[in-house]
Amino acid sequence: MKKTLKEIAEMLGGEICGDENVEVSNLASLDKAGENDLTFAVGAYVEAAKNSPATAILIPRDVEDFPKNSIKVEDPRAAFAKLLAAFTPKLERTVEISDKAHIGKNVKIGENVTIMPFAFIDDNAKIESGAVIYPHAYIGQYAEIGENTVVYSSATVREYCKVGKRCVIHSSAVIGSDGFGFTTKDGVHTKVPQVGNVLVEDDVEIGAHVGIDRAAMGSTVIGHGTKIDNLVHIGHNCKIGANCLIVALTGISGSTIVGDNVTFGGQTGTVGHITIGGNSVYAGRSGITNNMPENSFCAGFPAQPHAEWLRMKAAEKKLPELVKKIHKLEKLLESKGE
Repeated sequence: MKKTLKEIAEMLGGEICGDENVEVSNLASLDKAGENDLTFAVGAYVEAAKNSPATAILIPRDVEDFPKNSIKVEDPRAAFAKLLAAFTPKLERTVEISDKAHIGKNVKIGENVTIMPFAFIDDNAKIESGAVIYPHAYIGQYAEIGENTVVYSSATVREYCKVGKRCVIHSSAVIGSDGFGFTTKDGVHTKVPQVGNVLVEDDVEIGAHVGIDRAAMGSTVIGHGTKIDNLVHIGHNCKIGANCLIVALTGISGSTIVGDNVTFGGQTGTVGHITIGGNSVYAGRSGITNNMPENSFCAGFPAQPHAEWLRMKAAEKKLPELVKKIHKLEKLLESKGE
């Protein structure tokens, strides 16, 4: 695909600096960009972008005296993401229900639904208009898949679970696995029936190999617009707010309530039965062991305010020298005591 800077600026609502008739045919990252490529630069990378061989660069509106063909936009990163969608050819697939798919009894299927070979749609499931079900996906009994939702290969949406509109469920994710509930008596673990479900609201994306446990009773809830990375586990009866970001290898224990707009860095873990306030950020490998207020920015184990954690880590670097000094003082005191 080729587009002029003028065409791209019109798509993005940006301001052209340079030759509006210059054409670009590819998008690339700043370090890989070359002739005929368009890239973007923010922050400290704007200076480096001045020497890029790229044909044109997306830059923030407040940048002045930029020496190359460029388009000024409010958020170059978001604008570049929009262009990626425009420049990437759409996958072509036939809108049909394959005769090699299993469609159970009393299944309700909306218009323009695609169900590919070897998908298994169990009895009484509901697949709404525009949904796409890839090969080897399993949609359980009485499960519901919302409009224009995509369920990729080998993903599982178990019985009674509900997935909203415009969601993406990546390969091998399991929605509605049994919650980890057992009673123990005389050293024997007895399973507690998990009779609830999972409710995934609209515009949620769930990564590959994610496990979201069904509630013991009621619903485990994933809020509107939340994005979940690969290899995340969310325990039973959790309620995750809207527009959260949950990065890979995070584990959220059962019955945890998470507010809106919370970001969990990679390998974050929580205990169960706590409330985590909204509009918060937890750095990678945080351990959240207590209720947390809104607007927190925390790190470490147990999680603490990020600034305090930074001071603590800085102090840790001084420990070897402090130990040496203590040993010297101990020897000095011993010699004086003699």
